[in-house]
Order: sequence, then C-alpha cells, then structure tokens
Amino acid sequence: MQCPDYLGIRRIISGGQTGADRAALDVAIELGVPHGGYVPKGRRAEDGLIPAGYDLTEMSEESYDARTEANVQAADATLIVSEGLLTGGSALTLCLARKHDKPVLHLDRSACSPEQAVETIRNWLMGRRPAVLNVAGPRESTAPGIYANVRNLLLAVFDPDVGRV
Repeated sequence: MQCPDYLGIRRIISGGQTGADRAALDVAIELGVPHGGYVPKGRRAEDGLIPAGYDLTEMSEESYDARTEANVQAADATLIVSEGLLTGGSALTLCLARKHDKPVLHLDRSACSPEQAVETIRNWLMGRRPAVLNVAGPRESTAPGIYANVRNLLLAVFDPDVGRV
C-alpha cells in the first residue's frame, strides 16, 4: 500500500531515535513508503545501535544536532509531534526548520482530540504536498508511549480506513 497521492508523500525520513522518529520509520515500512534519514556516526540511539533494517545514512559525526539539521534540510517539510511543549532535540528541530525556511508543523497531541490531530496533519500535508516528509518528536524515555501515539496517528493520517487513532 502506498500513501494516498493527495498527500504528496514520496518518502518519510527521521533521525532514527526511539519514540516519534522510530514510529515514523516503522509506519513507512508498514505502508511500503520509501524511508530514510540521517543518523549520528555509529547509528547511535538511546537504546543502542539503530537496527540495520532501517535504511538510514550514517553521518561522519556523532552529533545528534548535526543529524537533526541534516534531516530538516533534506526534507520538504517537517512534522513534529509532541505531548506538550517542545524540549531538547524537538525544540531544536523547530528552530532549524525556521532557520532554513522549511515548512514545519508542531502538533501537540495534548491540545487536541485524535480526530482533530489527524485532520490538522492531513490539511497541512495537502496544502504543502511535500515529497519528503521529516517526522520528529521526543524520544521514548522522555515521553513514554510516544512511539505508539505517533505510529497510530500517522497510520490514521496516511490510511483513513485504518481509524487507529
């Protein structure tokens, strides 16, 4: 199954960290959408090495910040999903998207219903039609349950018949 054409998505990228990043990659794989993104040297993530099954490009530096900037620059738009205010790398992602004049949507899941979240993201994607979408958000250790939340949200956005939000 491919993402519906009306969303314009041809590739989903992320930095491979646990939580929101990994959820986006898993949704891409599940839907048959090409995926990728940049990761720090050594394929580092908070749970150890990012599994080889993810088609990610290892950078020459170990910096999470450099990886974040590379993904923002490689994408046509960035979606940041959080549960509350942005902190750490998620806040940096928003700053970098603005710095590089890239479309960015921060969706705070605690501020809207699941149905509103899906509608907001769909409308934003339809208005921008990014071929490459960068998905970011907190890691699992700082936002327990964010992986499942983002996974279910993205599945509902890309496949309206799923209704898993």
